[in-house]
Amino acid sequence: MSNSENNTSRKAQAKVLRVFRKVHRLTGAFLFVFFFIVSISGLLLGWKKHSGDLILAKTRTGQSADPQEWKSINEITLIAQAYLLDSIDASLSPVIDRLDIRQDKGIVKVLFADHYKSFQIDCTTGEVLHTETRLSDLIEHIHDGSIIDDAFGWQKGLFKLAYTTVTGLALLVFTITGFWLWYGPKVMRKQTNKVLA
Repeated sequence: MSNSENNTSRKAQAKVLRVFRKVHRLTGAFLFVFFFIVSISGLLLGWKKHSGDLILAKTRTGQSADPQEWKSINEITLIAQAYLLDSIDASLSPVIDRLDIRQDKGIVKVLFADHYKSFQIDCTTGEVLHTETRLSDLIEHIHDGSIIDDAFGWQKGLFKLAYTTVTGLALLVFTITGFWLWYGPKVMRKQTNKVLA
Protein backbone atom coordinates (compact mmCIF):
# COMPACT_ATOMS: atom_id res chain seq x y z
CA MET A 1 0.00 0.00 0.00
CA SER A 2 1.44 3.36 -1.03
CA ASN A 3 1.64 6.38 1.24
CA SER A 4 -1.17 8.17 -0.62
CA GLU A 5 -3.43 5.11 -0.37
CA ASN A 6 -2.60 4.81 3.33
CA ASN A 7 -3.37 8.51 3.93
CA THR A 8 -6.70 8.13 2.11
CA SER A 9 -7.52 5.05 4.19
CA ARG A 10 -6.55 6.81 7.44
CA LYS A 11 -8.65 9.84 6.52
CA ALA A 12 -11.65 7.61 5.80
CA GLN A 13 -11.19 5.77 9.09
CA ALA A 14 -10.78 9.05 10.97
CA LYS A 15 -13.99 10.32 9.38
CA VAL A 16 -15.85 7.15 10.44
CA LEU A 17 -14.47 7.57 13.97
CA ARG A 18 -15.68 11.18 14.10
CA VAL A 19 -19.16 10.13 12.95
CA PHE A 20 -19.29 7.30 15.51
CA ARG A 21 -18.06 9.64 18.26
CA LYS A 22 -20.75 12.18 17.35
CA VAL A 23 -23.52 9.53 17.26
CA HIS A 24 -22.27 8.11 20.57
CA ARG A 25 -22.18 11.55 22.22
CA LEU A 26 -25.57 12.74 20.89
CA THR A 27 -27.32 9.48 21.75
CA GLY A 28 -25.87 9.61 25.25
CA ALA A 29 -26.89 13.21 25.79
CA PHE A 30 -30.41 12.66 24.43
CA LEU A 31 -31.10 9.47 26.39
CA PHE A 32 -29.19 10.19 29.60
CA VAL A 33 -32.34 10.36 31.75
CA PHE A 34 -33.71 7.09 30.36
CA PHE A 35 -30.41 5.29 30.94
CA PHE A 36 -30.17 6.70 34.45
CA ILE A 37 -33.68 5.43 35.27
CA VAL A 38 -33.06 2.01 33.70
CA SER A 39 -29.72 1.56 35.46
CA ILE A 40 -30.89 2.58 38.95
CA SER A 41 -34.15 0.61 38.73
CA GLY A 42 -32.29 -2.38 37.28
CA LEU A 43 -29.84 -2.35 40.19
CA LEU A 44 -32.70 -2.20 42.68
CA LEU A 45 -34.52 -5.07 40.95
CA GLY A 46 -31.36 -7.14 41.00
CA TRP A 47 -31.10 -6.64 44.76
CA LYS A 48 -34.81 -7.00 45.61
CA LYS A 49 -34.56 -10.48 47.15
CA HIS A 50 -31.53 -9.42 49.19
CA SER A 51 -32.94 -6.16 50.55
CA GLY A 52 -34.11 -7.44 53.92
CA ASP A 53 -37.84 -6.85 53.33
CA LEU A 54 -37.29 -3.30 51.99
CA ILE A 55 -37.97 -3.88 48.30
CA LEU A 56 -39.56 -7.33 48.36
CA ALA A 57 -40.87 -8.98 51.50
CA LYS A 58 -39.62 -12.40 52.47
CA THR A 59 -42.22 -15.12 52.16
CA ARG A 60 -43.71 -15.89 55.55
CA THR A 61 -44.72 -19.40 56.68
CA GLY A 62 -48.25 -20.52 57.49
CA GLN A 63 -49.40 -23.26 59.85
CA SER A 64 -49.80 -26.04 57.29
CA ALA A 65 -48.59 -26.90 53.80
CA ASP A 66 -51.46 -29.38 53.41
CA PRO A 67 -54.16 -27.93 51.11
CA GLN A 68 -56.74 -30.21 52.76
CA GLU A 69 -56.51 -28.00 55.86
CA TRP A 70 -56.73 -24.68 54.02
CA LYS A 71 -59.54 -22.20 53.76
CA SER A 72 -61.15 -21.86 50.33
CA ILE A 73 -59.86 -19.35 47.79
CA ASN A 74 -63.15 -17.48 48.16
CA GLU A 75 -62.66 -17.17 51.95
CA ILE A 76 -59.09 -15.94 51.52
CA THR A 77 -60.24 -13.40 48.93
CA LEU A 78 -62.92 -12.06 51.28
CA ILE A 79 -60.44 -11.91 54.20
CA ALA A 80 -57.96 -9.93 52.07
CA GLN A 81 -60.57 -7.48 50.81
CA ALA A 82 -62.05 -6.92 54.27
CA TYR A 83 -58.59 -6.39 55.79
CA LEU A 84 -57.70 -3.90 53.06
CA LEU A 85 -60.84 -1.83 53.52
CA ASP A 86 -61.09 -2.08 57.33
CA SER A 87 -57.46 -1.97 58.44
CA ILE A 88 -55.48 -0.29 55.65
CA ASP A 89 -57.47 2.26 53.63
CA ALA A 90 -61.17 2.19 52.74
CA SER A 91 -60.51 4.34 49.67
CA LEU A 92 -58.31 1.71 47.99
CA SER A 93 -59.77 -0.57 45.34
CA PRO A 94 -60.40 -4.13 46.60
CA VAL A 95 -60.06 -5.61 43.10
CA ILE A 96 -57.56 -8.46 43.27
CA ASP A 97 -55.04 -8.88 40.45
CA ARG A 98 -53.71 -12.29 41.44
CA LEU A 99 -53.31 -14.82 44.20
CA ASP A 100 -49.82 -16.29 44.45
CA ILE A 101 -50.13 -19.56 46.37
CA ARG A 102 -46.96 -20.89 48.01
CA GLN A 103 -47.94 -24.42 48.93
CA ASP A 104 -44.63 -25.29 50.58
CA LYS A 105 -45.05 -22.27 52.89
CA GLY A 106 -48.80 -22.64 53.43
CA ILE A 107 -49.49 -19.03 52.49
CA VAL A 108 -51.06 -17.04 49.69
CA LYS A 109 -49.80 -13.65 48.52
CA VAL A 110 -52.70 -11.40 47.58
CA LEU A 111 -51.84 -8.69 45.04
CA PHE A 112 -54.32 -5.97 44.19
CA ALA A 113 -54.94 -4.65 40.68
CA ASP A 114 -55.04 -0.88 41.16
CA HIS A 115 -52.37 -0.22 43.78
CA TYR A 116 -49.23 -1.74 45.27
CA LYS A 117 -50.61 -3.04 48.58
CA SER A 118 -50.26 -6.77 49.13
CA PHE A 119 -50.78 -9.28 51.92
CA GLN A 120 -49.44 -12.66 52.87
CA ILE A 121 -52.23 -14.73 54.38
CA ASP A 122 -51.98 -18.03 56.24
CA CYS A 123 -54.02 -20.48 54.15
CA THR A 124 -55.02 -22.49 57.23
CA THR A 125 -56.04 -19.79 59.72
CA GLY A 126 -56.79 -16.88 57.38
CA GLU A 127 -54.52 -14.65 59.50
CA VAL A 128 -52.80 -11.79 57.68
CA LEU A 129 -49.14 -12.57 58.33
CA HIS A 130 -47.61 -9.62 56.52
CA THR A 131 -48.73 -6.39 54.85
CA GLU A 132 -46.52 -4.55 52.40
CA THR A 133 -46.40 -1.94 49.71
CA ARG A 134 -44.81 -3.85 46.84
CA LEU A 135 -41.93 -1.56 45.96
CA SER A 136 -40.54 -4.23 43.64
CA ASP A 137 -43.62 -3.92 41.40
CA LEU A 138 -43.40 -0.13 41.45
CA ILE A 139 -39.69 -0.26 40.56
CA GLU A 140 -40.41 -2.78 37.78
CA HIS A 141 -43.08 -0.47 36.35
CA ILE A 142 -40.60 2.43 36.44
CA HIS A 143 -37.92 0.22 34.87
CA ASP A 144 -40.04 -0.86 31.90
CA GLY A 145 -41.93 2.44 31.49
CA SER A 146 -45.38 0.96 32.14
CA ILE A 147 -45.87 3.41 35.03
CA ILE A 148 -46.47 6.14 32.41
CA ASP A 149 -49.09 3.99 30.66
CA ASP A 150 -50.75 3.38 34.03
CA ALA A 151 -50.63 7.06 35.03
CA PHE A 152 -52.33 8.20 31.82
CA GLY A 153 -54.67 5.21 31.53
CA TRP A 154 -53.18 4.02 28.25
CA GLN A 155 -54.41 0.45 27.84
CA LYS A 156 -52.15 -1.04 25.17
CA GLY A 157 -48.79 -0.20 26.72
CA LEU A 158 -47.70 2.05 23.85
CA PHE A 159 -45.36 4.14 25.99
CA LYS A 160 -43.76 0.98 27.38
CA LEU A 161 -43.27 -0.33 23.84
CA ALA A 162 -41.75 2.95 22.62
CA TYR A 163 -39.61 3.36 25.75
CA THR A 164 -38.17 -0.16 25.65
CA THR A 165 -37.62 0.04 21.88
CA VAL A 166 -35.76 3.36 22.08
CA THR A 167 -33.62 2.37 25.06
CA GLY A 168 -32.89 -1.08 23.60
CA LEU A 169 -31.88 0.34 20.22
CA ALA A 170 -29.83 3.06 21.92
CA LEU A 171 -27.95 0.46 23.95
CA LEU A 172 -27.26 -1.41 20.71
CA VAL A 173 -25.97 1.81 19.09
CA PHE A 174 -23.84 2.49 22.18
CA THR A 175 -22.38 -0.99 22.02
CA ILE A 176 -21.48 -0.70 18.33
CA THR A 177 -20.17 2.87 18.45
CA GLY A 178 -18.39 2.29 21.76
CA PHE A 179 -16.64 -0.79 20.38
CA TRP A 180 -15.57 1.08 17.28
CA LEU A 181 -14.34 4.06 19.31
CA TRP A 182 -12.11 1.59 21.17
CA TYR A 183 -11.14 -0.63 18.21
CA GLY A 184 -10.89 1.98 15.41
CA PRO A 185 -7.79 3.75 16.77
CA LYS A 186 -6.08 0.35 17.21
CA VAL A 187 -6.65 -0.42 13.51
CA MET A 188 -5.33 3.00 12.53
CA ARG A 189 -2.19 2.55 14.69
CA LYS A 190 -1.60 -0.91 13.24
CA GLN A 191 -1.81 0.46 9.69
CA THR A 192 0.53 3.33 10.56
CA ASN A 193 3.04 0.91 12.05
CA LYS A 194 2.91 -1.24 8.88
CA VAL A 195 3.66 1.80 6.69
CA LEU A 196 6.53 2.90 8.95
CA ALA A 197 8.05 -0.59 9.06
